[in-house]
Amino acid sequence: MDPVPNPVPLASKLRNTLLRYHSIGDGEWRVAKKTKDATVWRKPSEEFSGYLYKAQGVVEDVTNRIVDHIRPGPYRLDWDSLVTAMDIMETFEENCCVMRYTTAGQLWNIIAPREFVDFSYTTIYEDGLLTCGISLDYGEVRPNFVRGFNHPCGWFCVPLKDCPSHSLLTGYIQTELRGMLPQSAVDTAMSSTLANFYSDLKKALKT
Repeated sequence: MDPVPNPVPLASKLRNTLLRYHSIGDGEWRVAKKTKDATVWRKPSEEFSGYLYKAQGVVEDVTNRIVDHIRPGPYRLDWDSLVTAMDIMETFEENCCVMRYTTAGQLWNIIAPREFVDFSYTTIYEDGLLTCGISLDYGEVRPNFVRGFNHPCGWFCVPLKDCPSHSLLTGYIQTELRGMLPQSAVDTAMSSTLANFYSDLKKALKT
């Protein structure tokens, strides 16, 4: 088990990586799924043999409230059907922590429940916020779970210029689920999970 790394350089490197993803041209992405709430694209990841996914959609709420529902905390457990448990293991500052969370089985349990330990960081981006994370090799793996790994991932949330009460939410996700899984099952699960994330989030914000 590795010690928790110094949060300051880790946060800076993570932010810079997400900004680089956010500047990737449209031509490099291929559409993976489209719904009324969001579009999901993908491209080969530079970090592992799977894909980097990009998801984007307009959410009818203000930036701060949306990000409060996404980043580690009690809101996320209430509405995200994939997350079954979450606890904050270390807190460095208000915007920086290490969390452990577990996810439900997917695709009729072809993908068994997973556990992740992530460093999470939230910072200002333009007129909105960026909340981002990366997995750490930290803590003991709980029984009955496979330890997954999130390569650099995050959510940019900025108010729409012509309608500040609505926000453009753009996510970058590259999750290595690990375990013996067919790649096609992983790809199906990731595209659907990201599309459902938007519809579930919108429902939660309306309550």
